[in-house]
Amino acid sequence: MEEDQANKTMPAEEEVVGGLNKFLCINNTKDGRDVNLEELEEILGYKFNNKRLLEEAFTHASALKTSNSSSTSFSSSSSSYERLEFVGDAVLSLLISREHYFLYPDLSSGPLTRLRSSNVDTEKLARVAVKHGLHRFLRHNKPKLEDEIRKFIQEISEFPLHSNGLIDVPKDLADIVESAIGAVFIDSDSSLDIVWKVFKSLLEPIISPETIKRHPVTELYEICQKNNLKVQFVDLWKKNTGFDVYVQDKLIGSATYGLKKEIAHNRAAKDALNNIGRVLSEKYSIQG
Repeated sequence: MEEDQANKTMPAEEEVVGGLNKFLCINNTKDGRDVNLEELEEILGYKFNNKRLLEEAFTHASALKTSNSSSTSFSSSSSSYERLEFVGDAVLSLLISREHYFLYPDLSSGPLTRLRSSNVDTEKLARVAVKHGLHRFLRHNKPKLEDEIRKFIQEISEFPLHSNGLIDVPKDLADIVESAIGAVFIDSDSSLDIVWKVFKSLLEPIISPETIKRHPVTELYEICQKNNLKVQFVDLWKKNTGFDVYVQDKLIGSATYGLKKEIAHNRAAKDALNNIGRVLSEKYSIQG
């Protein structure tokens, strides 16, 4: 039974950036039209017993009210994906934890936690959504979402696996992956095995101990602490949406990012990491 329900027939993959126009055909559903459930099922490789669950999984709260009325827009679905997202978040965390527990028997809880976090965070799941074109089926009334997704797709081309906090991620993209997981879980009578069979390949590439990267701010502080170096971030956000980074009172990193202050901070740390070798060389040449 589980084999039949999780009948994987994945469509041929396309390069995300190369297929930009196709992937940006987002359902801005002011007219209340239904998503193409059959195409969505084909992408997921799973046939739903209860089609309403799938429809609900791709319905943003903003789509439930028209721009001219406070009444429900869709006759076929009166709920947003939030409850399914809640379930999917927990299910995915458990599945990734289980997978890594058995796959890496020598890893302690700390590295396992970091590995799980990297595979279930907002950016990782948002990448899954655009890679498979899932966001094309999102019903919403968010005028800026298409531009946000376009920028996200352009920026991830610079970071093949994960940016580790260097780009702005539309949370809605990650939400629909979690809600889809929740929908399959509920529809399959809470079968973890079916959910994993459906989503394991969709989640590829799964970040491993060999491919995981440290967050730039964390890495910078660790290097400085290990080498007894003083590090200071100077907040220039109000002046130019940026940050400067000083190590041993020398400017070694700077960055600006107008969309979000936290990302400007992270990018400045990354720039400092690119230059910290010079500071270390100077320190140890003097000591030598």
